[in-house]
Amino acid sequence: RPPAPIFHFLHLPRPQGNICKPLPDSASCFHLQVLQLFKTLHRTRQQVFKNDARALEAARIKINEEFKCNKTETSPKKIEELIKIGSDVELILRTSVIQGIHTDHNTLKLVPRKDLLIENVPYCDAPTQKQ
Repeated sequence: RPPAPIFHFLHLPRPQGNICKPLPDSASCFHLQVLQLFKTLHRTRQQVFKNDARALEAARIKINEEFKCNKTETSPKKIEELIKIGSDVELILRTSVIQGIHTDHNTLKLVPRKDLLIENVPYCDAPTQKQ
């Protein structure tokens, strides 16, 4: 049996429809998207740079820095653009970054995450005809 939703325990009504309500300063519901992106970037950082304290700290600082630089932005168009950039960065981190460990002077051992490994499909020189 699945656990009861958190709304039941807090005795709050379930949200109906779009839970984003426009803010008085007409910032729309960008604050929820920005917060979600911030959390997603930090979770991705923890997965991508696992066991590398230096990279984890550098990524944490960079993420926090970028969000602090743009926290006073009020233009909806600019906010949408920044959210898109942040989402693209998260996608690149998640799908393209592989950890490497120096094993010798000129040797690097790659440590790919399981979600990056895909089934190898053999290449076929002879194209097949579509029917």
